[in-house]
Amino acid sequence: MLLALLLCYLGFTALCLSTDRHHGELLHSKPSPKRRLVLRLGGWLLLIVSIWPAVRVIGWSQGLVEWCAVLMCSALLLVLLLPYRPRLALILAGVSLLASPVAAFAAL
Repeated sequence: MLLALLLCYLGFTALCLSTDRHHGELLHSKPSPKRRLVLRLGGWLLLIVSIWPAVRVIGWSQGLVEWCAVLMCSALLLVLLLPYRPRLALILAGVSLLASPVAAFAAL
């Protein structure tokens, strides 16, 4: 479930960075139309791919339920961090990006 959590957090962070407001707060610039499109597509792709580790471990019936829980937890974490610790939210996204291959390798 760790891999699903990391992928969900990365996906939500990418979707968050695709907006002008959050991109400006975190990266101090406005996203170009191409970057906005890449962040949106990447965010949705990461959220879709995050279903795979949850379903692979437990099965479709319980895996989807746990994936929904992981989805809500990662979104809640990001929503709570953005107003108070926006830099920490960005740092956690970087850590998630680096830890995802390790978690994928450990899940095999």
